[in-house]
Amino acid sequence: MNTESRVVDVDVATPAGHCDAVLAHVPGRGELPAVILFPDAYGLRPAIRDMAKRLAAQGYAVLVPNPFYRIGKSPADGMVFDFQNPADRTRLAELRAPLTHEAMARDVAAFVAFLDAQPFVRRNGKVGVVGYCMGGLLAMQAAAGVADRIGAGASFHGGGLATDAPNSPHRLVPKMRAPFYIGIAANDDEREPEAKSVLADAFAAAHLAATIVVYEGTLHGWCMPDLSERTGRPIYNEPQAERAWGALLAFFQRAL
Repeated sequence: MNTESRVVDVDVATPAGHCDAVLAHVPGRGELPAVILFPDAYGLRPAIRDMAKRLAAQGYAVLVPNPFYRIGKSPADGMVFDFQNPADRTRLAELRAPLTHEAMARDVAAFVAFLDAQPFVRRNGKVGVVGYCMGGLLAMQAAAGVADRIGAGASFHGGGLATDAPNSPHRLVPKMRAPFYIGIAANDDEREPEAKSVLADAFAAAHLAATIVVYEGTLHGWCMPDLSERTGRPIYNEPQAERAWGALLAFFQRAL
């Protein structure tokens, strides 16, 4: 049986334009369940492509969209940010501004329609979503925006999932139908220890299953294998990243 993932660049038509993306799957495995993988703020880059390829090898058709496509195509090596630089933080906020709950619902509907049109995708089947850092928020928006199709959601070191803001992602939970797995970085939990309880209460009130885990000894971004090099800080934590990967695979196997 072929186990080598095929990874190709694709273009997805959306109501807002054309989204550059990566599509990965193993040919010859029949109709596959689909997963949308939302990257962190650094966007599409070799490390994310490798993650899509690795997930596809487990029997999924994996689409990774460029979340900032409204501004332009993602650079081959991903976006460049120095989060210690106020100007870069302002730039990121401007890039994220168009990603409203309503806009993401439209985007995700287009992503799902694109996946349905692929001959190797299980048409009209439940779709998984997983996001990292900023992508965790996008995964929650996706699960609420296209609730009838999203069958499982996961977030790892997601940022700002439970805040006091009127548009906080946790307020979207009543619109969802999908169970969630949420992995929280230890230093994020130290800064916002109440966030996990707010999330747990939101899922419980909506009668949705949610597994919420704080990964001990981890920093925000711990799953991204290239962040230590990008930032010059020891962010990537391989043992805990592999633990998170195993949890994701087990979760998707149950839910999808």
